[in-house]
Amino acid sequence: MPAYSITEVETIDPDAAKEYIRLARAAVGHFGGRYLVLAASPTAAEGEWSGNRRLVVIEFADMATLRAWYDSAEYAPARALASKALRRRLLFVEGYDAQRQTGE
Repeated sequence: MPAYSITEVETIDPDAAKEYIRLARAAVGHFGGRYLVLAASPTAAEGEWSGNRRLVVIEFADMATLRAWYDSAEYAPARALASKALRRRLLFVEGYDAQRQTGE
């Protein structure tokens, strides 16, 4: 079942953020991740959304692969840089498998 990394992010250091993006993209690709939403500015249909924040959604084959990416040596340099470059909320969630839910 696919798994998703969902990030609400605000840039706090533009130069460090550029390096983070370069490093993160390479690590995501190494683990077969696919960007579904990249630095989009969402429209809040309900509730509030800060105009400074962007949204990133990355799809991985499954939660094990997503966790392997996040804890990997390939992502470690980007992860170390993230706190300097970004203010973010990072969520991991499993996708919905309709066949599994209906028993087909």
